[in-house]
Amino acid sequence: MASIRVLVTGAAGQIAYSLLHPLAKGDVFGKEQSIDLMLLDIPSMMPVLNGVVMELQDCALPLLSSMVATADEKVAFANFDVAILVGAMPRREGMERKDLLKANAKIFKAQGEAMEKYAKKTCKIVVVGNPANTNCLIASRYAPSIPKENFSCLTRLDHSRAIAQITTRLNIQPDAAKNVIIWGNHSSTQYPDVRHAVVTAGGKEQPVMEAVKDDAWLKGDFIKTIQGRGAAIIKARKLSSAMSAAKAVCDHMRDWWFGTRPGVYISMGIMSDGSYGIPEGIVYSFPVTIGADRQYSIVQGLQIDDFSREKMDITAKELLSERQDAFSFLDQQE
Repeated sequence: MASIRVLVTGAAGQIAYSLLHPLAKGDVFGKEQSIDLMLLDIPSMMPVLNGVVMELQDCALPLLSSMVATADEKVAFANFDVAILVGAMPRREGMERKDLLKANAKIFKAQGEAMEKYAKKTCKIVVVGNPANTNCLIASRYAPSIPKENFSCLTRLDHSRAIAQITTRLNIQPDAAKNVIIWGNHSSTQYPDVRHAVVTAGGKEQPVMEAVKDDAWLKGDFIKTIQGRGAAIIKARKLSSAMSAAKAVCDHMRDWWFGTRPGVYISMGIMSDGSYGIPEGIVYSFPVTIGADRQYSIVQGLQIDDFSREKMDITAKELLSERQDAFSFLDQQE
C-alpha cells in the first residue's frame, strides 16, 4: 500500500502536539497505511518543530515513512492527500472578531493559493484554525480547481462536547448516544441540536429528549454550555483546547476516510448547498453521512421546529457577516 501524504499546519503548536502521534501510529487512516508527514509552521517556530520531529522519531512508529519540517508553503503543499490546517493567528485579549478575521483571511488566502498551485485535486482538507468556517471558505475561494466538497471545517469537537454533556447527565457511556447535530458556525452562535438524537441504555433506544426529561435544560444551559465550552476551557487552563481538538480532528478524518456507521450521522462544516434553507456560499455545519467512496451527503428530511429554525438562522446570519467582512478586506488588498 502506497504511503499517503498528510500535511499539518501549525505543526509546532499544542493541537498538533496531541494530533501527530495518533496520525502517525494508524489511528486515523488504518493500521496498515503508512504516511508521509509534511509539517508546516512559521520560521520562528522551526526550532520547536524540530524538537517535535525528534520526538516522533523517538516513538519509532512503523507506519511513519517520512517527515518533512518546513516553513516553505511550496514544499509543504506539494501533492498532499490530506491537509489538516491547524495554524492560524489566535485571538488575543482586546482583539475584535473582525481583527481576527482580517489576520487569518490573509493566511488562508495564501494557503488556498498554495493548494491551487501545488496540491492534488483529489485532496481532502479540514480547517481547524479559527474562525474555522470562514477560513475554510477563503481557502476554497483561492483554490478554485479543487472541488468545494473536498473542503471542510471542524465542528466535530462541538459534536463530541454535546454528546459528553448528554451522556454525563444520563450517566451512560459516550458511545451510547448518536445523531446529535451541530448546526452553523464554530462560534458562540452554533446550535447544538438533540431533537433527532437517541441514546441506548439497558438495551433500549429512546430519543434524547425523552431520556433527559428536562426541556428547560436542553433549551437553556445545555446549549449555553456547548456554545461557551471553548472559552471555559481557556479560562480554566489558560490555553485553548488541544487534546480534545486533536481527538476531534482524528474522528472527523477517520469517518471521512472510512465512512460513517449505518444509521449514524456526524457534524461537519461544509459548503452549504441550500439544504434546510441555509444560504449557499457559506461553510455551515450540517449533519452528514459518509459513504465508502469518501463522499459525504447532508442528512435530508429532518423536521425543524420554530425553536431550531431561529437558532439555525442566527448562526447563518453570523456566517454571512463574517464572509462579507473577510472578502471585503481581501478585495481591498487585491
